[in-house]
Amino acid sequence: MSNTRRSFLKTSGLGLVPALFPGLPAMAGDFNSDNFDPSNRFVKFYGDGELFEPKEYLEILGQLEVKGLIEKDRYGTGGSVEALEKEMARRTGKEKAIFLPSGTMANQLAISLLSQQRSKVFVQDLSHVYRDEADAAQTVFGKRLVPLGMNASHFTAKELIAAVNDLPKQEVFDAGIGAVSIEHPVRRADGRMVPMEEIKAISAFCKSRQIPLHLDGARLFMASAWSGTSIQAYSQYFDTVYISLYKYLGAAAGAVLCGPAALINQVPHLIKVHGGAMYGNWTNAAMALHRLEGFENRLEKSIQVFNAFKAGVEQIKGVQITAYPDGTNIYLLTLPAGTDGAAFQKKMRERHKIVLGRPDAAGKVQLTVNETLLYRSTEELISAFKDGLKV
Repeated sequence: MSNTRRSFLKTSGLGLVPALFPGLPAMAGDFNSDNFDPSNRFVKFYGDGELFEPKEYLEILGQLEVKGLIEKDRYGTGGSVEALEKEMARRTGKEKAIFLPSGTMANQLAISLLSQQRSKVFVQDLSHVYRDEADAAQTVFGKRLVPLGMNASHFTAKELIAAVNDLPKQEVFDAGIGAVSIEHPVRRADGRMVPMEEIKAISAFCKSRQIPLHLDGARLFMASAWSGTSIQAYSQYFDTVYISLYKYLGAAAGAVLCGPAALINQVPHLIKVHGGAMYGNWTNAAMALHRLEGFENRLEKSIQVFNAFKAGVEQIKGVQITAYPDGTNIYLLTLPAGTDGAAFQKKMRERHKIVLGRPDAAGKVQLTVNETLLYRSTEELISAFKDGLKV
């Protein structure tokens, strides 16, 4: 980190939060101390991070520009984009990284390049690649996705081995196994993680059969924070790794794909032919690079705040917060029987600036932990819930 960047982190809004809440790490560096007031911010128990409004986004970029921390790129080359790519390559331990406009493009280009002419790709049934990418693998890239682990967060190494070994018995023509793709953690499975022992076993099997392995790590920082396993430790088991820039790093869009240089060097041409080449990407890259600074510390503190909050609100009769097995930052809140969920949700938002989903008929609603919890003290959060339940 340069001296210029160090001095900025000391003089910008990053230095304000510790003064307001002693012991808390610097948060996001979103505003100067003159106009950043956490009590005016909404605590959002949904999503993986802060999503900025246009005015806020522009203010942050303005501060970075004044400090000389933004440099424009040209079609993704140089400037803040290159700086972000180098940082992501370092964090994942991969040779090279590249900025892409979307996670779908990152996943699809990685799988296509890893597979080459081989057509079959094994994926989780609940994965983003299988469920949420508009059949791009089939319609654009000529790949046949083979789902495993039906309605589960993951498939096991045993399931994969059986599926691979069974192919010659099931199909007359051998079109080849191109790759295996794993999403970790899995959003459609309430943010559940793939157990590390399964990742290791799947990786070992793939290496033994020379089958490339891709990681859809859009929310990999969440898995790292809740498991205690570093980004690089996870990445070592995969040939390619995709990480989202907007889910929790504040960017308005964008993704980074990391992997071997020989593969990453092929991506720029594919971005162009698929219509993803944008003249300037610096606005998203600069934001993500800025918010990467201290993000893991802020997320760790957010977990500490949530754990203390959980212990406090569970003292309220009828309130329970449950973690999902192998879960990350998504929890299930159960409210006291008879609570008017709509009135509770409205009161929390209007009186306490705390945003929640609407509880269902059984009084249950998901809570998602993110760094917006640092906008209030634990005591304030607990007090707000106590008041909110008096509907």
